[in-house]
Amino acid sequence: MRKYLIVLVGYCLIGCSNMQFPGIYRLPIEQGNIITQEMIDQLKPGMSRSQVEYIMGTPLIKDSFNEERWDYVYSLRKGDLKREQKSMTIYFSGDKMTSFSGDYEPTPASADSLDESGDAS
Repeated sequence: MRKYLIVLVGYCLIGCSNMQFPGIYRLPIEQGNIITQEMIDQLKPGMSRSQVEYIMGTPLIKDSFNEERWDYVYSLRKGDLKREQKSMTIYFSGDKMTSFSGDYEPTPASADSLDESGDAS
């Protein structure tokens, strides 16, 4: 009888090994610059570096070899899910923003105003 009880407990433990412990919460981990669509919609060619920094914040990467480019990177990992990463690159000529590129595009309403004043590819 004792032998059957040990085998039964063994099978129960093996069956429960695939289950995860309930109630474990993993915090979302955010790193880098938070980038929102509202921020992108405010960017216009011809803005000064200080205006861009006011809207977007301090860039994550200011390349000392290429002062005409600022890179903004944001990553988010929620629990055990795959890490999501978004990036944005802003280009300057002197003190004026010329264009930007990345994972965000301006909304159509703001894109119309960009076409009138310059390209924001």
